[in-house]
Amino acid sequence: MTKRLYFNTDDLSMTTTVHLCTPTQDGEFEIMLDATLFHPQGGGQASDTGTIAGIKVNRVLQTGDTIVHLTSQPVNVGPAFIEVFAEARKLHTQLHSAGHLIGSYGELAGLRAIKGHHWPGEARVVFESENAASAMLAEEIEQQINAWIAANMPSHTSEEAGQRKIGFGHLPAHACGGTHVVSTGQIGKIKITKLKEKKGQLSVHYELAGS
Repeated sequence: MTKRLYFNTDDLSMTTTVHLCTPTQDGEFEIMLDATLFHPQGGGQASDTGTIAGIKVNRVLQTGDTIVHLTSQPVNVGPAFIEVFAEARKLHTQLHSAGHLIGSYGELAGLRAIKGHHWPGEARVVFESENAASAMLAEEIEQQINAWIAANMPSHTSEEAGQRKIGFGHLPAHACGGTHVVSTGQIGKIKITKLKEKKGQLSVHYELAGS
């Protein structure tokens, strides 16, 4: 089991231990660490990138309780300094946190959020929609989300039945394994780019304003 330190810290560098370095059939190497700051791809969030002992980490995946770091070069077993690239982590964190706010808005409008995809250039929250969907307007969603952002509401983390939950200010918390801003003001303004209804689902597409 890999200790997933990104659950409890925003640190982006540390020294940890490389347990295994295994070549793959695709010419990459699977690196297993004792503890990691790298967020793996999953839960709607793109993988962190960075370096392990100076070797670039191309992507990070989760397999059961193990976090697999994929590199193009081998890494020596033993102590190693790891570093997460700050710019990409910040963007992923902002988009994921914005997605939670959009999810809360939809639920307050009577919809149920069923999926979040918070990748740059592809960000969207999908709701199960009925009659309420037609009443939702991009301008109104954008206005409310940006008001919550301007209010700089603090994030809060809790645990319920062994499940990590993330919330902002007075808004309800939701189960999540991703990384998030300390307070909503760190998101920056967002823009709703498209609303799309199909087969009883409503997709709210968004991006960071100016991105």
